[in-house]
Amino acid sequence: MAKPSTTPRIVTKKHIARLQREQQQARIITAIAITGIVVVVLLLGYGYLKLNYLLLREPVAEVNGDAITTREWQERVKLERIRQLNLYDTYTYYQQSFGMDTSQQQQQILTMLGTPSIIGQQVLDMLIDERLVRQEAEKRGITVTDEEVENSIHNVYGFFPNGTQTPTITPPEFSLPTLSAEQLTIYPSTATPTITPTSTVAPTNTPDPAATSTATSTAAPSTPTFVPGPPTATATQYTLDGFNSQYEKSVTDLKTYNISESTLRSIYEFQLIREKLLEEIAADIPHSELQVWARHILLDDPTKAQAARVLLLQGVDFAKLAREQSKDTGSGSNGGDLGWQPRSYYVTEFADAAFSQEIGAIGEIVQTQYGYHIIQVLGRQELPVTESQYQQNRETALSDWLTKTKETATITTFDIWKDRVPTEPAALNEPAQ
Repeated sequence: MAKPSTTPRIVTKKHIARLQREQQQARIITAIAITGIVVVVLLLGYGYLKLNYLLLREPVAEVNGDAITTREWQERVKLERIRQLNLYDTYTYYQQSFGMDTSQQQQQILTMLGTPSIIGQQVLDMLIDERLVRQEAEKRGITVTDEEVENSIHNVYGFFPNGTQTPTITPPEFSLPTLSAEQLTIYPSTATPTITPTSTVAPTNTPDPAATSTATSTAAPSTPTFVPGPPTATATQYTLDGFNSQYEKSVTDLKTYNISESTLRSIYEFQLIREKLLEEIAADIPHSELQVWARHILLDDPTKAQAARVLLLQGVDFAKLAREQSKDTGSGSNGGDLGWQPRSYYVTEFADAAFSQEIGAIGEIVQTQYGYHIIQVLGRQELPVTESQYQQNRETALSDWLTKTKETATITTFDIWKDRVPTEPAALNEPAQ
Protein backbone atom coordinates (compact mmCIF):
# COMPACT_ATOMS: atom_id res chain seq x y z
CA MET A 1 0.00 0.00 0.00
CA ALA A 2 1.39 3.29 -1.07
CA LYS A 3 2.06 5.92 1.54
CA PRO A 4 0.34 9.29 1.20
CA SER A 5 2.45 11.95 -0.24
CA THR A 6 3.90 14.28 2.29
CA THR A 7 4.82 16.82 -0.33
CA PRO A 8 3.49 20.23 0.78
CA ARG A 9 0.78 21.86 -1.40
CA ILE A 10 2.07 24.82 -3.28
CA VAL A 11 -0.28 27.88 -2.89
CA THR A 12 0.11 30.18 -5.77
CA LYS A 13 -0.64 33.87 -5.89
CA LYS A 14 -3.47 33.13 -8.29
CA HIS A 15 -5.04 30.77 -5.80
CA ILE A 16 -4.76 33.32 -3.00
CA ALA A 17 -6.32 36.03 -5.13
CA ARG A 18 -9.26 33.77 -6.03
CA LEU A 19 -9.77 32.86 -2.37
CA GLN A 20 -9.77 36.53 -1.41
CA ARG A 21 -12.31 37.31 -4.13
CA GLU A 22 -14.61 34.55 -2.91
CA GLN A 23 -14.36 35.78 0.66
CA GLN A 24 -15.08 39.34 -0.45
CA GLN A 25 -18.11 38.22 -2.47
CA ALA A 26 -19.42 36.28 0.53
CA ARG A 27 -19.06 39.37 2.71
CA ILE A 28 -20.89 41.50 0.12
CA ILE A 29 -23.74 38.99 -0.15
CA THR A 30 -24.02 38.82 3.63
CA ALA A 31 -24.02 42.60 3.91
CA ILE A 32 -26.69 42.90 1.22
CA ALA A 33 -28.83 40.31 2.98
CA ILE A 34 -28.45 42.01 6.34
CA THR A 35 -29.17 45.40 4.79
CA GLY A 36 -32.29 44.02 3.12
CA ILE A 37 -33.51 42.56 6.39
CA VAL A 38 -32.83 45.84 8.20
CA VAL A 39 -34.66 47.82 5.50
CA VAL A 40 -37.70 45.50 5.72
CA VAL A 41 -37.72 45.73 9.50
CA LEU A 42 -37.41 49.51 9.35
CA LEU A 43 -40.22 49.75 6.80
CA LEU A 44 -42.45 47.52 8.88
CA GLY A 45 -41.54 49.48 11.99
CA TYR A 46 -42.21 52.78 10.28
CA GLY A 47 -45.52 51.50 8.94
CA TYR A 48 -46.56 50.38 12.40
CA LEU A 49 -45.31 53.62 13.93
CA LYS A 50 -47.13 55.73 11.34
CA LEU A 51 -50.36 53.75 11.64
CA ASN A 52 -50.41 53.59 15.41
CA TYR A 53 -48.63 56.77 16.45
CA LEU A 54 -47.63 59.34 13.83
CA LEU A 55 -50.90 59.21 11.86
CA LEU A 56 -52.96 59.38 15.03
CA ARG A 57 -51.07 62.49 16.10
CA GLU A 58 -51.80 64.30 12.85
CA PRO A 59 -54.40 67.06 13.33
CA VAL A 60 -57.78 66.97 11.65
CA ALA A 61 -58.41 70.54 12.76
CA GLU A 62 -56.78 73.40 14.65
CA VAL A 63 -58.62 75.93 16.81
CA ASN A 64 -56.56 79.02 17.58
CA GLY A 65 -53.43 76.88 17.22
CA ASP A 66 -54.77 74.06 19.43
CA ALA A 67 -54.75 70.79 17.46
CA ILE A 68 -57.54 68.24 17.43
CA THR A 69 -55.69 65.02 16.71
CA THR A 70 -56.86 62.13 14.58
CA ARG A 71 -56.82 59.87 17.65
CA GLU A 72 -59.06 62.13 19.71
CA TRP A 73 -61.49 62.67 16.85
CA GLN A 74 -61.66 58.97 15.91
CA GLU A 75 -62.37 57.92 19.49
CA ARG A 76 -65.19 60.43 19.72
CA VAL A 77 -66.62 59.24 16.38
CA LYS A 78 -66.70 55.69 17.75
CA LEU A 79 -68.44 56.92 20.90
CA GLU A 80 -71.04 58.68 18.78
CA ARG A 81 -71.62 55.50 16.80
CA ILE A 82 -72.15 53.63 20.06
CA ARG A 83 -74.63 56.30 21.18
CA GLN A 84 -76.56 56.02 17.92
CA LEU A 85 -76.63 52.22 18.15
CA ASN A 86 -77.95 52.41 21.69
CA LEU A 87 -80.58 54.88 20.54
CA TYR A 88 -81.56 52.48 17.77
CA ASP A 89 -81.96 49.69 20.33
CA THR A 90 -84.12 51.99 22.45
CA TYR A 91 -86.44 52.76 19.55
CA THR A 92 -86.64 49.04 18.76
CA TYR A 93 -87.64 48.37 22.37
CA TYR A 94 -90.35 51.05 22.22
CA GLN A 95 -91.66 49.58 18.99
CA GLN A 96 -91.73 45.99 20.23
CA SER A 97 -92.95 46.69 23.76
CA PHE A 98 -95.42 49.54 23.24
CA GLY A 99 -96.31 49.32 19.56
CA MET A 100 -94.90 52.78 18.86
CA ASP A 101 -94.03 53.57 15.25
CA THR A 102 -90.36 54.51 15.43
CA SER A 103 -89.45 53.38 11.91
CA GLN A 104 -88.63 56.91 10.76
CA GLN A 105 -86.22 57.52 13.65
CA GLN A 106 -84.61 54.12 13.12
CA GLN A 107 -84.15 54.78 9.41
CA GLN A 108 -82.50 58.13 10.16
CA ILE A 109 -80.03 56.39 12.47
CA LEU A 110 -79.25 53.70 9.90
CA THR A 111 -78.68 56.37 7.26
CA MET A 112 -76.30 58.20 9.56
CA LEU A 113 -74.39 55.05 10.49
CA GLY A 114 -74.19 54.06 6.81
CA THR A 115 -72.77 57.45 5.82
CA PRO A 116 -69.60 57.83 7.94
CA SER A 117 -68.90 61.35 6.67
CA ILE A 118 -72.09 62.61 8.38
CA ILE A 119 -70.99 61.46 11.84
CA GLY A 120 -67.41 62.46 11.09
CA GLN A 121 -68.41 66.04 10.28
CA GLN A 122 -70.78 66.30 13.24
CA VAL A 123 -68.15 65.12 15.70
CA LEU A 124 -65.52 67.42 14.17
CA ASP A 125 -67.84 70.42 14.55
CA MET A 126 -68.61 69.37 18.12
CA LEU A 127 -64.93 69.11 19.03
CA ILE A 128 -64.26 72.56 17.54
CA ASP A 129 -67.02 73.97 19.75
CA GLU A 130 -65.53 72.15 22.74
CA ARG A 131 -62.11 73.68 22.10
CA LEU A 132 -63.59 77.18 22.02
CA VAL A 133 -65.47 76.55 25.27
CA ARG A 134 -62.36 75.15 26.97
CA GLN A 135 -60.24 78.07 25.76
CA GLU A 136 -62.75 80.60 27.07
CA ALA A 137 -63.02 78.75 30.38
CA GLU A 138 -59.24 78.89 30.73
CA LYS A 139 -59.26 82.65 30.09
CA ARG A 140 -61.86 83.08 32.82
CA GLY A 141 -60.02 80.85 35.28
CA ILE A 142 -62.75 78.19 35.25
CA THR A 143 -61.43 74.82 36.40
CA VAL A 144 -62.81 71.40 37.28
CA THR A 145 -61.29 69.17 39.94
CA ASP A 146 -60.81 65.41 39.78
CA GLU A 147 -63.25 65.10 42.65
CA GLU A 148 -65.94 66.92 40.67
CA VAL A 149 -65.39 64.62 37.70
CA GLU A 150 -65.59 61.58 39.97
CA ASN A 151 -68.83 62.81 41.53
CA SER A 152 -70.28 63.42 38.08
CA ILE A 153 -69.48 59.85 37.08
CA HIS A 154 -71.06 58.62 40.32
CA ASN A 155 -74.24 60.52 39.53
CA VAL A 156 -74.47 59.08 36.01
CA TYR A 157 -74.13 55.54 37.37
CA GLY A 158 -76.62 56.19 40.16
CA PHE A 159 -74.03 55.73 42.88
CA PHE A 160 -74.46 58.10 45.83
CA PRO A 161 -72.09 57.17 48.65
CA ASN A 162 -73.52 59.90 50.89
CA GLY A 163 -77.15 59.28 50.00
CA THR A 164 -79.13 60.74 47.12
CA GLN A 165 -79.91 64.42 47.29
CA THR A 166 -83.45 64.63 45.97
CA PRO A 167 -83.97 68.10 44.51
CA THR A 168 -87.35 69.73 44.55
CA ILE A 169 -88.46 72.00 41.75
CA THR A 170 -88.98 75.57 42.85
CA PRO A 171 -90.83 77.19 39.96
CA PRO A 172 -90.89 80.96 39.70
CA GLU A 173 -94.04 82.66 40.89
CA PHE A 174 -96.39 82.80 37.96
CA SER A 175 -99.82 84.30 37.56
CA LEU A 176 -101.68 85.30 34.44
CA PRO A 177 -102.56 88.96 34.15
CA THR A 178 -106.15 89.90 34.79
CA LEU A 179 -108.03 90.67 31.59
CA SER A 180 -108.52 94.38 31.08
CA ALA A 181 -111.84 95.95 30.08
CA GLU A 182 -110.48 96.35 26.56
CA GLN A 183 -109.47 92.69 26.36
CA LEU A 184 -112.87 91.57 27.67
CA THR A 185 -114.44 93.59 24.89
CA ILE A 186 -112.16 92.09 22.22
CA TYR A 187 -112.22 88.58 23.63
CA PRO A 188 -115.47 88.12 25.61
CA SER A 189 -114.64 84.54 26.51
CA THR A 190 -114.59 83.23 30.05
CA ALA A 191 -111.75 80.91 29.14
CA THR A 192 -108.35 81.75 30.57
CA PRO A 193 -105.76 82.40 27.86
CA THR A 194 -103.24 79.60 27.56
CA ILE A 195 -99.77 80.01 28.98
CA THR A 196 -96.48 78.99 27.50
CA PRO A 197 -96.00 75.19 27.66
CA THR A 198 -93.74 74.13 30.51
CA SER A 199 -92.21 71.03 29.01
CA THR A 200 -91.21 72.15 25.55
CA VAL A 201 -90.73 75.23 23.43
CA ALA A 202 -92.99 73.78 20.75
CA PRO A 203 -96.70 74.49 21.35
CA THR A 204 -98.88 71.66 22.56
CA ASN A 205 -102.02 73.23 21.16
CA THR A 206 -100.63 73.85 17.66
CA PRO A 207 -99.65 70.62 15.86
CA ASP A 208 -99.24 72.59 12.64
CA PRO A 209 -96.10 74.69 13.20
CA ALA A 210 -97.50 77.59 11.23
CA ALA A 211 -97.01 80.15 13.95
CA THR A 212 -93.95 78.71 15.57
CA SER A 213 -90.28 79.19 14.96
CA THR A 214 -88.69 76.26 13.14
CA ALA A 215 -85.06 77.24 13.42
CA THR A 216 -83.01 77.62 16.53
CA SER A 217 -79.35 78.46 16.90
CA THR A 218 -79.02 76.69 20.19
CA ALA A 219 -77.47 73.35 20.86
CA ALA A 220 -79.62 70.71 22.49
CA PRO A 221 -80.41 72.03 25.96
CA SER A 222 -78.79 70.25 28.85
CA THR A 223 -80.91 68.80 31.62
CA PRO A 224 -82.44 71.72 33.53
CA THR A 225 -80.76 72.44 36.82
CA PHE A 226 -83.53 72.96 39.34
CA VAL A 227 -83.20 74.96 42.54
CA PRO A 228 -82.88 72.22 45.18
CA GLY A 229 -84.93 72.25 48.32
CA PRO A 230 -83.83 70.56 51.56
CA PRO A 231 -82.10 67.35 50.44
CA THR A 232 -83.68 64.04 51.32
CA ALA A 233 -81.09 61.29 51.77
CA THR A 234 -81.95 57.93 50.27
CA ALA A 235 -79.92 54.75 50.14
CA THR A 236 -77.55 54.33 47.23
CA GLN A 237 -78.50 51.68 44.68
CA TYR A 238 -75.34 49.65 45.13
CA THR A 239 -72.06 49.53 47.00
CA LEU A 240 -68.72 51.03 46.06
CA ASP A 241 -67.57 47.61 44.85
CA GLY A 242 -70.69 47.37 42.72
CA PHE A 243 -70.09 50.78 41.19
CA ASN A 244 -66.43 50.02 40.52
CA SER A 245 -67.37 46.74 38.88
CA GLN A 246 -69.91 48.39 36.60
CA TYR A 247 -67.63 51.28 35.73
CA GLU A 248 -64.68 48.97 34.97
CA LYS A 249 -66.92 46.89 32.72
CA SER A 250 -67.84 50.01 30.77
CA VAL A 251 -64.18 51.00 30.44
CA THR A 252 -63.24 47.48 29.33
CA ASP A 253 -66.02 47.40 26.75
CA LEU A 254 -64.89 50.73 25.30
CA LYS A 255 -61.28 49.55 25.11
CA THR A 256 -62.39 46.84 22.67
CA TYR A 257 -63.03 49.72 20.27
CA ASN A 258 -59.74 51.45 21.19
CA ILE A 259 -61.55 54.13 23.20
CA SER A 260 -59.50 55.11 26.22
CA GLU A 261 -60.74 55.84 29.71
CA SER A 262 -59.15 59.28 29.52
CA THR A 263 -61.39 60.12 26.56
CA LEU A 264 -64.43 58.99 28.52
CA ARG A 265 -63.46 61.08 31.56
CA SER A 266 -62.71 64.10 29.38
CA ILE A 267 -66.36 64.12 28.31
CA TYR A 268 -67.53 64.26 31.92
CA GLU A 269 -64.98 66.98 32.57
CA PHE A 270 -66.13 69.02 29.59
CA GLN A 271 -69.77 68.89 30.66
CA LEU A 272 -68.79 70.39 34.00
CA ILE A 273 -66.67 73.09 32.33
CA ARG A 274 -69.48 73.91 29.94
CA GLU A 275 -72.00 74.23 32.76
CA LYS A 276 -69.70 76.58 34.69
CA LEU A 277 -69.13 78.73 31.61
CA LEU A 278 -72.87 78.73 30.93
CA GLU A 279 -73.47 80.01 34.47
CA GLU A 280 -71.18 82.99 33.80
CA ILE A 281 -72.35 83.81 30.28
CA ALA A 282 -76.04 83.49 31.18
CA ALA A 283 -75.75 85.13 34.61
CA ASP A 284 -77.82 88.14 33.51
CA ILE A 285 -80.58 86.22 31.72
CA PRO A 286 -83.85 87.51 33.25
CA HIS A 287 -86.58 85.27 34.62
CA SER A 288 -89.18 87.35 32.79
CA GLU A 289 -89.57 88.78 29.31
CA LEU A 290 -91.99 90.68 27.14
CA GLN A 291 -94.73 88.37 25.90
CA VAL A 292 -97.70 88.77 23.62
CA TRP A 293 -101.15 87.21 23.71
CA ALA A 294 -102.35 86.81 20.15
CA ARG A 295 -104.67 84.81 17.97
CA HIS A 296 -104.41 84.20 14.26
CA ILE A 297 -106.06 82.67 11.22
CA LEU A 298 -103.73 80.91 8.78
CA LEU A 299 -104.66 80.50 5.13
CA ASP A 300 -102.67 79.21 2.18
CA ASP A 301 -103.93 81.71 -0.41
CA PRO A 302 -103.55 85.52 -0.27
CA THR A 303 -106.94 86.08 -1.91
CA LYS A 304 -108.68 83.92 0.69
CA ALA A 305 -106.75 85.70 3.44
CA GLN A 306 -107.82 89.12 2.14
CA ALA A 307 -111.46 88.01 1.96
CA ALA A 308 -111.31 86.67 5.52
CA ARG A 309 -109.79 89.94 6.76
CA VAL A 310 -112.62 91.92 5.16
CA LEU A 311 -115.14 89.74 7.02
CA LEU A 312 -113.33 90.36 10.30
CA LEU A 313 -113.31 94.13 9.67
CA GLN A 314 -117.06 93.90 9.07
CA GLY A 315 -117.54 92.37 12.50
CA VAL A 316 -117.52 88.61 11.89
CA ASP A 317 -116.48 86.73 15.03
CA PHE A 318 -112.73 86.03 14.92
CA ALA A 319 -112.93 82.75 16.86
CA LYS A 320 -115.75 81.39 14.70
CA LEU A 321 -113.88 82.21 11.47
CA ALA A 322 -110.67 80.66 12.83
CA ARG A 323 -112.46 77.41 13.64
CA GLU A 324 -114.00 77.32 10.18
CA GLN A 325 -111.13 78.40 7.94
CA SER A 326 -107.73 78.36 9.68
CA LYS A 327 -105.19 75.98 8.21
CA ASP A 328 -103.61 75.83 11.68
CA THR A 329 -106.12 73.36 13.08
CA GLY A 330 -104.40 73.21 16.46
CA SER A 331 -105.01 76.83 17.37
CA GLY A 332 -108.01 77.04 15.06
CA SER A 333 -110.02 74.68 17.23
CA ASN A 334 -109.35 77.13 20.08
CA GLY A 335 -110.54 80.14 18.11
CA GLY A 336 -107.04 80.87 16.82
CA ASP A 337 -105.77 81.53 20.36
CA LEU A 338 -102.00 81.11 20.70
CA GLY A 339 -101.79 82.13 24.36
CA TRP A 340 -99.05 84.20 25.97
CA GLN A 341 -95.77 83.64 24.11
CA PRO A 342 -92.31 85.29 23.95
CA ARG A 343 -90.85 86.62 20.71
CA SER A 344 -88.61 83.56 20.31
CA TYR A 345 -91.71 81.36 19.98
CA TYR A 346 -92.58 82.74 16.54
CA VAL A 347 -90.92 83.00 13.15
CA THR A 348 -89.48 86.47 12.50
CA GLU A 349 -92.24 87.88 10.29
CA PHE A 350 -94.99 86.79 12.68
CA ALA A 351 -93.09 88.05 15.74
CA ASP A 352 -92.40 91.46 14.18
CA ALA A 353 -96.11 91.95 13.54
CA ALA A 354 -97.34 90.58 16.87
CA PHE A 355 -94.94 92.71 18.92
CA SER A 356 -95.66 95.95 17.06
CA GLN A 357 -99.31 95.68 16.13
CA GLU A 358 -101.92 97.75 17.96
CA ILE A 359 -103.84 95.76 20.55
CA GLY A 360 -107.28 94.78 19.30
CA ALA A 361 -106.65 95.72 15.68
CA ILE A 362 -107.09 93.28 12.80
CA GLY A 363 -103.59 93.45 11.40
CA GLU A 364 -102.45 93.51 7.82
CA ILE A 365 -101.89 90.10 6.27
CA VAL A 366 -98.48 88.66 7.22
CA GLN A 367 -96.78 86.16 4.95
CA THR A 368 -94.46 83.51 6.41
CA GLN A 369 -93.09 80.25 5.10
CA TYR A 370 -96.29 78.58 6.31
CA GLY A 371 -98.81 80.78 4.52
CA TYR A 372 -100.78 83.99 5.15
CA HIS A 373 -101.68 85.05 8.68
CA ILE A 374 -104.34 87.40 9.97
CA ILE A 375 -103.22 88.40 13.46
CA GLN A 376 -105.07 90.05 16.31
CA VAL A 377 -103.06 91.02 19.39
CA LEU A 378 -105.02 90.71 22.65
CA GLY A 379 -102.33 91.74 25.12
CA ARG A 380 -98.64 92.49 25.53
CA GLN A 381 -96.66 92.73 28.78
CA GLU A 382 -93.67 91.51 30.81
CA LEU A 383 -94.34 88.06 32.26
CA PRO A 384 -92.29 85.43 34.11
CA VAL A 385 -90.91 82.66 31.94
CA THR A 386 -91.30 78.99 32.72
CA GLU A 387 -88.35 76.90 33.81
CA SER A 388 -88.01 75.28 30.39
CA GLN A 389 -88.09 78.70 28.69
CA TYR A 390 -85.48 80.03 31.09
CA GLN A 391 -83.17 77.10 30.38
CA GLN A 392 -83.69 77.54 26.65
CA ASN A 393 -82.83 81.25 26.94
CA ARG A 394 -79.62 80.34 28.77
CA GLU A 395 -78.68 77.88 26.03
CA THR A 396 -79.43 80.53 23.42
CA ALA A 397 -77.08 82.94 25.18
CA LEU A 398 -74.27 80.37 25.08
CA SER A 399 -75.00 79.53 21.46
CA ASP A 400 -74.94 83.21 20.49
CA TRP A 401 -71.62 83.63 22.29
CA LEU A 402 -70.24 80.61 20.44
CA THR A 403 -71.38 81.94 17.07
CA LYS A 404 -69.78 85.32 17.73
CA THR A 405 -66.56 83.69 18.98
CA LYS A 406 -66.23 81.62 15.81
CA GLU A 407 -66.26 84.80 13.73
CA THR A 408 -62.95 85.93 15.23
CA ALA A 409 -61.39 82.53 15.95
CA THR A 410 -58.76 80.96 13.69
CA ILE A 411 -60.25 77.60 12.77
CA THR A 412 -58.58 75.33 10.21
CA THR A 413 -59.87 71.90 9.18
CA PHE A 414 -57.86 69.37 7.18
CA ASP A 415 -59.52 67.14 4.59
CA ILE A 416 -57.50 64.12 5.69
CA TRP A 417 -60.32 63.30 8.12
CA LYS A 418 -62.57 62.29 5.23
CA ASP A 419 -60.43 59.21 4.58
CA ARG A 420 -60.10 58.31 8.25
CA VAL A 421 -63.68 58.17 9.51
CA PRO A 422 -64.12 55.01 11.63
CA THR A 423 -66.93 52.67 10.58
CA GLU A 424 -66.88 50.61 13.75
CA PRO A 425 -68.66 49.59 15.77
CA ALA A 426 -71.19 48.56 13.15
CA ALA A 427 -73.26 46.76 15.79
CA LEU A 428 -73.22 46.14 19.52
CA ASN A 429 -72.96 42.68 21.01
CA GLU A 430 -75.51 43.69 23.61
CA PRO A 431 -77.29 46.93 24.46
CA ALA A 432 -75.11 49.13 26.63
CA GLN A 433 -76.41 50.38 29.94
